[in-house]
Amino acid sequence: MQKNIKKWQPDDFELEMTTHWSFPKRGDWATHDAKWRGNWSPYIPRNIILRYSQEGDLVLDQFAGGGTTLVEAKLLNRNIVGVDCNDEALNRCREKVNFYYPPARGNVYIRKGDARDLSFQGDESLDLICTHPPYADIIKYSDDIPEDLSLLNVKDFLEQMKPVASECYRVLKKGKFCAILMGDTRKKGCMIPMSFDVMKIFQDAGFTLKELVIKEQHNCRAAGYWKTNSVKYNFLLIAHEYLFVFRK
Repeated sequence: MQKNIKKWQPDDFELEMTTHWSFPKRGDWATHDAKWRGNWSPYIPRNIILRYSQEGDLVLDQFAGGGTTLVEAKLLNRNIVGVDCNDEALNRCREKVNFYYPPARGNVYIRKGDARDLSFQGDESLDLICTHPPYADIIKYSDDIPEDLSLLNVKDFLEQMKPVASECYRVLKKGKFCAILMGDTRKKGCMIPMSFDVMKIFQDAGFTLKELVIKEQHNCRAAGYWKTNSVKYNFLLIAHEYLFVFRK
């Protein structure tokens, strides 16, 4: 894999300084690509990891998916536990972090598991949580994996995010941060603000909201089918997500 790497770090990277993040260039350094549907831009975990952790810290991504967070943690010399219930995702994660780059000294621990049950992890044992859950059943990542929250409708998804939030609070050290990217959806033409429902679930679990970032999406082109229907049925295309940064 390493023989195809053209660059290991982003060009002219600067930490984000406002509550509006926009990354027109998705990020193509190291082993990153956009082949895993719905994975987030590596600029997001890079910003989170650099701002809210130190080298040698232990990070968790319990919705590891395409492995973006794991790659960034390794590059930035953080140790990370990557969890997913999907074998396809886990295989991709192993592939993505299987590189040799001398300055990258972070250790990556990958395991199959359920984000609602982190019993393998001790109380207050983590320095940062940096994760990107599915947005209910907007993108389904499997057909029949019982632990896959992407198979759930919005109501059931929100109910199952309660134990996710509870486990996040339990395993995170006091004073540390939990960053989660969430989006919204529509039903019968009207907005379903499930991102704010998730925010409330984490607040109810004990977290304080440190930051609320509006993250601009760049793959929502108002063309063809969606442009026609947006005008025909009078609705706007969703072109943003919310990054919640919680503090314990």
